[in-house]
Amino acid sequence: LETVRRDVKPLTGDGSVLKMHGAIGLPSMIGEAPFERRMRENADAKRVIARMVAATIRDGESIMLDTGTTTSFLARELLGHRRLTVVTNSSDIARTLATINGNKVYMAGGELRSDSGAAFGASAIDFVSRFSVSHAIISTGAIDAVMGVMDYDLEEAEFARMVLSRGQRSLVITDHSKFGRLGLVQVCGFDSFSELASDRSPPRDIAAALAQAGARLSIAGEEAGF
Repeated sequence: LETVRRDVKPLTGDGSVLKMHGAIGLPSMIGEAPFERRMRENADAKRVIARMVAATIRDGESIMLDTGTTTSFLARELLGHRRLTVVTNSSDIARTLATINGNKVYMAGGELRSDSGAAFGASAIDFVSRFSVSHAIISTGAIDAVMGVMDYDLEEAEFARMVLSRGQRSLVITDHSKFGRLGLVQVCGFDSFSELASDRSPPRDIAAALAQAGARLSIAGEEAGF
């Protein structure tokens, strides 16, 4: 029994299984939403990235955030900031930052997806296209050395592309597990954003592509970063 407990502990720690009274189970077995499950994946890495990026945002500034687990972590790290203007399509981010500290929150409309609670489509893209913000920030599902920033959903990729175009500073935030992945849809090339922030340095081919495009690379905990 002790061996079983020892084997199960790392799995419950990283979110692979959930511990219940007298049993364990997969998250999907107990009706957990996919977004909530993804919030636990690489949570420590996402949190340290979010903390680093939050430190570069000042009170009173404007930010645009797409929906994603890393951007949701960033919203939580911004709870101590004041008078932020926030534009997002994520109901999670809107709930986190609205009605506190004098913030203004603008949320793109449309049908909210059941998996993420976010709005997508033409109306959401048209809404955010009207804004110009200090910091435009997206998270992403994959980064490939040739294709650049990628995602697995067409509407999410189209929305993220618009977000990046609306910021004086355009930033992609992602944990190291997304490096070297090939998604389904391209969001943008490396020349379409100013900075990439992560918890670990990317592989050499991705680092070279970033450097060639003139994009800044910021790694949490490294002095060369933020």
